[in-house]
Amino acid sequence: MKRIKNDQLTNLISALKKLSLEKKVALWKQIAVELEKPTRSRREVNLYKIEANARDDEIVIVPGKVLSNGVVQKAVKVAALSFSEGAKEKIISAKGQILSIQELMKQNPEGKKVRIMG
Repeated sequence: MKRIKNDQLTNLISALKKLSLEKKVALWKQIAVELEKPTRSRREVNLYKIEANARDDEIVIVPGKVLSNGVVQKAVKVAALSFSEGAKEKIISAKGQILSIQELMKQNPEGKKVRIMG
């Protein structure tokens, strides 16, 4: 597992808050608040939950880690702080897409059609 350093996380949180103020989008502020929580309090989402609650071609953001328990059959974009190796493989094999939160911020600064999961 690749660990995210504190300064990287701090920079991400400040970028989320800045984007939230610039674009007046509450989504980014909510993600920043979730990421400020202690590591053991952050969200962990298994793939079966994404499969059950997301629609095809939807964007899902997880302010924590995506785990590989379950199967994804929908082509969803998933952005998260981190992914398990198994989760990455399963999402890609289902024609889905894996993004970092920073990449999602660049692609969709308005936060349109994004579902927070966890």
